[in-house]
Amino acid sequence: MLGDEFLARQRLLVVSPHADDETYGCAGTIARVKSLGGEVYVVLVSVADLAHYGSDGSGGGKRMVTGRTRLAEFESVMKLLGVDDWDVLFTDAQTHLALDVLPRRRIVGLLESDGRLSIDAVRPTMVMIPASSYNQDHEAVYRAGITATRPGAGGKHTVPFVLAYDNTALFWVPEQERFHATVYVDISRFLDLKTEALRLHASQARERLYHGSLESLELATRVRGREVGVEAAEGFALLRGVL
Repeated sequence: MLGDEFLARQRLLVVSPHADDETYGCAGTIARVKSLGGEVYVVLVSVADLAHYGSDGSGGGKRMVTGRTRLAEFESVMKLLGVDDWDVLFTDAQTHLALDVLPRRRIVGLLESDGRLSIDAVRPTMVMIPASSYNQDHEAVYRAGITATRPGAGGKHTVPFVLAYDNTALFWVPEQERFHATVYVDISRFLDLKTEALRLHASQARERLYHGSLESLELATRVRGREVGVEAAEGFALLRGVL
């Protein structure tokens, strides 16, 4: 498990495909790093109007949530977690949920050097990207994140630690691509903050038995904790670690 001394030294850059992915994956770690005096920056890749299933009172149908609403919720979460800065890359409906049809080079460029909070600008000690999943945007951001964090020389910043973060949706993936946590962060003291962050993503609230519900998130985080003998934890797949 990553301890206080290590986390306090981190300049963490989190890449979130959509508003709320950062909460599912690493809100507790963000809060712990900030509590220890570390730095945290978050890049939200895409936000726009979205029609999604459920939450209409009956569990069926679809309803529209505006990009403005989701962005306001995301901003409230960033304030709750106390991040140092955050940025949004795409806010148009044509790109949202279609990141897989963008040239990968465009996303890589924004993450690596062209974005306001790019790797070149922030020079993070740690980058967290979404684990690969059935979601096409997550897959696109994961692949772009791998490319953007490739080791380099001649002035290119090589991020010492690159991790992929968990999501409650990762139970539904091909067996050979199943997520396996290899690094854990104890967030027992920050579980309430993590669940409060998801509560602030109010437009995404789902029924209790849905894998992304508030109740399911808490259960999943407690299960991760039991894997390493603590009350609650977030799990990550280590992609690179340089000491």
